[in-house]
This record gives sequence, structure tokens and C-alpha cells, in this order.
Amino acid sequence: MRDFSYTRATTIEDARQAALQAGSAILAGGTTLLDLAKCGVNEPDELIDISHIRGLDGISVGESEASIGALAKMSAVADHPLILKVYPAVAQSLSLAASQQLRNMATIGGNLLQRTRCPYFRDPATFSACNKREPGSGCSALGGVTRNHAVLGTSESCIATYPGDLAVALVAFDAVVDLGSRSVPVEEFFLEPGDRPERETVIAPGEVIIGISIPASAAARNSTYLKVRDRQSYEFAAASVAVGLELEADGRIVKDVRIALGGVATKPWRARAVEQALVGKALTEEVILSAARLSMEGAVAHGGNHYKIELAPRVVARALRTLGGLA
Repeated sequence: MRDFSYTRATTIEDARQAALQAGSAILAGGTTLLDLAKCGVNEPDELIDISHIRGLDGISVGESEASIGALAKMSAVADHPLILKVYPAVAQSLSLAASQQLRNMATIGGNLLQRTRCPYFRDPATFSACNKREPGSGCSALGGVTRNHAVLGTSESCIATYPGDLAVALVAFDAVVDLGSRSVPVEEFFLEPGDRPERETVIAPGEVIIGISIPASAAARNSTYLKVRDRQSYEFAAASVAVGLELEADGRIVKDVRIALGGVATKPWRARAVEQALVGKALTEEVILSAARLSMEGAVAHGGNHYKIELAPRVVARALRTLGGLA
């Protein structure tokens, strides 16, 4: 780590003005920023501490939506009784992430902005070529060890996987990010790499995440987050899925379904083709399997991550069976 200056923001406007400066970085829980600083990926000239700004840690759940402040801790949201009741997939996505100690420190805003765990990105001393870190330098992952890399949303410039869990659930249920001066759907907040992999979100200099809102729906209330990984805890997803399901009054026909994938794409990935294949159909094993296969439309394997193309549809199918009472 190199020397840096430290600014404690006491208002959102203070934070915005400080964040306009080149080389600045926002500090909240610090769980991601500290990692990136230790490995030499992020070396800010100035840290802007927003953790003392009042009013950004609230959690409220009303009839039409839930509102969660950017400084709310992951553990507080995961354990909130109304989030557990009305948005179970959101609570599960948080409780299955990181460790209890990290969840007690990490904030919701910081969780959304966490960066990829691609080892080529996080080891600049060994791998100088990384378009996320140094635009135009190349991608060391291509042709390398790719077991944990993305198969959806990739480009010739980058195949790094978005690592988070919460954002997957938020994308499934049409959540919106409040940036103060504007609001952005979470699905649009994250960017595919294309030829600019260093740009991961639409957040601009001087913008700070204020909070998120999640619309209420019957599908969100009957939802689950399923995460498959190499070990049971403190591990990122090989494939994950947030699914919400609403059936017609007959308990058989799909009225509404929301599906988003994690662990397999360069950003949280909405599986709209699967949703469209299910709406209006009776939820049978045959229908589930046929629709789940559509989750990998457009997928491209790169060596060792080819297994994800078979794994992800199985994860989708399992979550649908669980919610539909077919498990």
C-alpha cells in the first residue's frame, strides 16, 4: 500500500464533491477496498470515509417496496424479519455470502461494487496483462486456468465473473439503485465488458450509492436463492440462481416468474428466455427442464469452465422444483 490522504465525509454532498477528484475511493465497510489495496490493484490517493454519514443505514419494508440504505450491514439486512418474510431470496443471498464476520462489517453499497475475484486481475505482480486493470494490455485469463470464469456476457477483452450474490437477487426482482441525482435499475447498473472491461458499472465520478429499493411482488415473497460451490461456506458460486415464482389460483400454471443467474456471467444475469418459456405453462418436470436449458443461450466456454454450461440449468431446475413443490 502507498500513502494516501483521508477525508471523513459528514454529508452526502461532501462525499460527492470529494469523489469528483481523480484517484479518490469511497470507504464504507472497507472489506473489498482493503483486499484490493493489499494486492496492489487499487491504490487510491484519497480515501473518502462515508461510514459516519447519518441516515444511510436504514431498512424499511412497506406494502409496495423495501428500501435499504447503502450503509446497512449485510448481516442486518439478512436477519431483518420482514426481508426474510417478503424477500426471502434477498436474505438468503446475503446469508450465503462471505463469513459472519465479514457480513457484520460489509455494507450493502460496498457489496454491489465488489470487484471480480479473477486471480489474473488480482495479481498484478505476476500477470501484467489485464484489461480491467490496464485497458489495452490483454487478458491473461484467456488460455489460462478458467474454471471459475464466466460463460455469459464475455468478450475478447474479458471473461471475469461478477462475484456477488446479493446483486443476483436484486436483478431478479427489478431492484433500483438510488444514486441521489438519478435512479438506475440494478440490471442496467452493471455493464458487460465489451471492449471496455475497466467500466463495470454506470456509476460516474461524484456519484455515491445512497440505497436500493426492491418492488414488492408475489414472486419475491415466494422466492429462493440457490448457490452451488466447491465448499459449503466462504466460497464464491460456481453457479447460483435467484428464483421467484407466482402460480395461478389452480396452483399449477405459472403466472409470474423471476430468474437471475450468478457465478456464470460477467454481471448479474437475468434469464428472461427461461421466464418467457415458463409463463402460462403448467409447472411440470418436462417444462422445467426444457425452460432451464434456455438459461445458457449464448454461453461460450473457455477451457476449464465448460462444466458451468451443464451445471447452471440444473441449478435453475432445482430451484424451480423447490418453489413449485416438485422437489
